[in-house]
This record gives sequence, C-alpha cells and structure tokens, in this order.
Amino acid sequence: MTDTSPASNARNYPLLAAPHIHLHGPVDDAMYDTFKSQLVAAPTEGPLVVSITTLGGDPEVARAMGDNIRLLREYTGRETLFLGKVAVYSAGATFMSAFPVDSRFLTRNSRVMIHERQMQSTIELNGPLNTLSYTLKAKLHEIEDSINIQEEGFRAIVEGSKVSLEELKKKAPSNWYIEAQEARDLGLVLDII
Repeated sequence: MTDTSPASNARNYPLLAAPHIHLHGPVDDAMYDTFKSQLVAAPTEGPLVVSITTLGGDPEVARAMGDNIRLLREYTGRETLFLGKVAVYSAGATFMSAFPVDSRFLTRNSRVMIHERQMQSTIELNGPLNTLSYTLKAKLHEIEDSINIQEEGFRAIVEGSKVSLEELKKKAPSNWYIEAQEARDLGLVLDII
C-alpha cells in the first residue's frame, strides 16, 4: 500500500522545499519589484519554484508577473512550478493561472479564492449634452474590456482541470473558496504537500 499522507507526499517533490522566489503580502508594485529581483537572482538552470501567500491585490500586477513566468517558460523551455501557501486569494489565483495545472501545488490547509473582478467608480456627467454619451461609452468600454480580461484569466485557471469555465463563472460572483484537497480533486492543482 502506498503512503499518501501529506508528510510523505512532500518527499515526492523535493524541489518545493526551497522555492527560488518567495512572495507574500498584497499583490502590488512592491511585490512585483521583489518578484523581479528574486527572479534575476534565481539559478538560471533547472526548474524554477515560485511560492506565494496573498490575500489578493492588483490583478494587472498578477498578470504582469504571470507573463514573466510564461515568457521564461516559452523562451527557455524551463519548467516553472507554483507553490501556494496558506492563502492564494484573488490576484494570487490570477498569478497561479500562469502556471499549467500539472505545475501547481498547494501546501495542506491552503485555500484558493477566485472571484470576479471588482470595480468602484463614479461617473460625473458635466458638459455639453452632445459630449456626455462619450463619457458613458468610455466607461462601458472599460467594463467590457475588464470582463474580457477576466474571462481570459478564468479560462487559464481551469485549462486542463475538471472545472468548466461555466462552473467557474457561476461560482466566482460569490467568492469561490477552494480548500487544497478540493483543488487537487478538481484538477486545479497537481498535488498537496
């Protein structure tokens, strides 16, 4: 009989014991600077392991960090591994989506939270009547483009998993919290350590 306890499971993935890049806190410009510095200092050979713990933040920063990972993988063929620790919420899940599902891992008792993008905005209509429709159209275009970006991210999160895009879109409006075991069972991550 095979021992599948989390303690023994960690031994199956020795590379995850010492990530090359450690990210924690809000996903913001400071995290991106830390990410870039650690990426430059990381070994240039072998798999690259990136760990993150975050309650969320700026989705565009998460997308930019994810693009760095994607480009590294595509230009060098280098394997990149994702390790989510404790909380991989919101923009953290966006960053996770840059890694293929078979390169994603969570520590036990971790949770992933996926939700729809948020917007808080006030529209002030002030000026000649003929120009006001442009203000409203510009805001509508911003919303439509944000929805398109959200859909791209949702597709990337579920690609290769057992979760359909439709299922994710149903659960995301109410903040979908996914425990590590469920994430593994759904194929959103390869394994738990």
